[in-house]
Amino acid sequence: MSRRFTVRFYNEDALKEYRKLDGSVKKLVDVGLRKLEVRADEIGKPLEGPLRGCKELKYRKDGVRVVFRIAGGVIEIVDIIAIGSRADGEVFKTAEKRLTAGNE
Repeated sequence: MSRRFTVRFYNEDALKEYRKLDGSVKKLVDVGLRKLEVRADEIGKPLEGPLRGCKELKYRKDGVRVVFRIAGGVIEIVDIIAIGSRADGEVFKTAEKRLTAGNE
């Protein structure tokens, strides 16, 4: 399949979260990121509330979530907003803070 989306990290903090991932978890996330390049509009669970317009990829076994959104335009871009633990909704709180800070 050909690549339809360009995947990028929303900010330096999201990139740091990715770089800190354990090797086996990073491999799983890499597979997810490659899928986003082709099917970002078809995969992921839509989020609600302050994260409306975003989706998540779940890695239940490893307790990790990737929060992303599709940024429209001529070139379809997928922003990786946050990567982190699902415990206590940590990754969702982080994503919300980043998006709120980006709108100010």
